[in-house]
Amino acid sequence: MKTYVIQLFIIISFWGCMKITKPSESLNNSTKNEIEGSWKLVYADIKENDSLQIKDLNNTDFIKIINADHFAFFNQKRESSDEFLAGGGTYTFNGSDYIETLTFINAPSYRGHVFSFQVEIKGDSLIQQGHEKIEAAGVDRFILEKYIRINTKN
Repeated sequence: MKTYVIQLFIIISFWGCMKITKPSESLNNSTKNEIEGSWKLVYADIKENDSLQIKDLNNTDFIKIINADHFAFFNQKRESSDEFLAGGGTYTFNGSDYIETLTFINAPSYRGHVFSFQVEIKGDSLIQQGHEKIEAAGVDRFILEKYIRINTKN
């Protein structure tokens, strides 16, 4: 009987020292996507109708932040409070399919719109491309964007 009590005490003591996590916590920690992080836009082109426009990034900063289920972006002209644009929402990422649902933005015709992109991640680079079409805003274009990771701590 004494041996049984000692074994039971050891088992209860060991069990009490274990960290208990919820299933969702362990799933989120073990399945961090490679897309998560902070990204700076370094190249962008826009194909609309028969024209190609390469975005001039010399005087502006465009940052995209992606966490486990949300994204946000910020675009601002350097050394000015003019031309500030920000937005965000939720996303899904499966293989190379990256789909954003834009929930927050100062352009009402963009709110709630779903954008489907193809994404490729090579080291610290993210390449995103897809078709943006929003009839209410008169937007119908193909974009190609290249980002570099600015947050190397994972």
